Amino acid sequence: MIEMRGVTIRYGDTLAVDDVHLTLPTGKIYGLLGRNGSGKTSLLSALASYRRPNRGTVLVDGVEAFENPRVMRGTVFVRDTLDLNDSDRVRTALDVAGWLRPTWDAEYALKLLDIFELDSRKRVSALSRGQRSVVGVVLGLAARAPLTILDESYLGMDAVARTLFYRELLADYLSHPRTVILSTHLIEEVADLFERVVIIDRGRILLHDETDALRGRGVTVTGPAERVTAFAAGHTVLGEQSLGGVRALTLDGRLEPGEIARGEQAGLTFGPLGLQDLFVHLTSQRLEASR
Repeated sequence: MIEMRGVTIRYGDTLAVDDVHLTLPTGKIYGLLGRNGSGKTSLLSALASYRRPNRGTVLVDGVEAFENPRVMRGTVFVRDTLDLNDSDRVRTALDVAGWLRPTWDAEYALKLLDIFELDSRKRVSALSRGQRSVVGVVLGLAARAPLTILDESYLGMDAVARTLFYRELLADYLSHPRTVILSTHLIEEVADLFERVVIIDRGRILLHDETDALRGRGVTVTGPAERVTAFAAGHTVLGEQSLGGVRALTLDGRLEPGEIARGEQAGLTFGPLGLQDLFVHLTSQRLEASR
């Protein structure tokens, strides 16, 4: 069990994390979502024992995490920028990880390099942005740490490489269960990996719930524009798309079976709420309320 009790983090006058209370059962894949400057990286730094909160406590299995050797050995935190010496070769980074991580799988690390077609003899200074992201992903996955935190670590990859990463992450997680926290802006692309979602905004937790429960919060209605508009009357609209005479509206809340039946008779189709639509709605609502 991972617990944050009243965690607050400040940088001078800037309040990055504001009195966060959060409990994360272990052995799940979490998605941490938030806008730029929402406090995601600061929150993850505290979870990874990289930073002592100004106030509050982070506990892992009931013991304080900060400067706890056992907790730190069981945690890997990969950020979007590599904490490596530019003169080092990739294989040196892997060797160091193997020395630091008791759960390190050197064979799997080499397999990942092969999958992503990255030469271990390359120096860090010669890596492209995408290749740097590959190294970060390899360090995160091959560590097989009980707590694996990936903070936007794969954003430099192209679409093909990201797809390979998602596939490897899920397969290895199923073979070697652990707690994985992914911080991302690519919400729809990676949403199917998440078992639970945490949304943070302005340093406070807006939402923490099972992904399936969130998808059940609303519905997308698609069909002829006039019929969709009429059907949506009286409902809260989270998002909309139009193409020609076809319109799709995402509505908040659950629809009664009778409503759906009447809509289908009118030629409308219904689909689950997109996680990205919910995220945009929740964070934009708070932004508008603060104005």
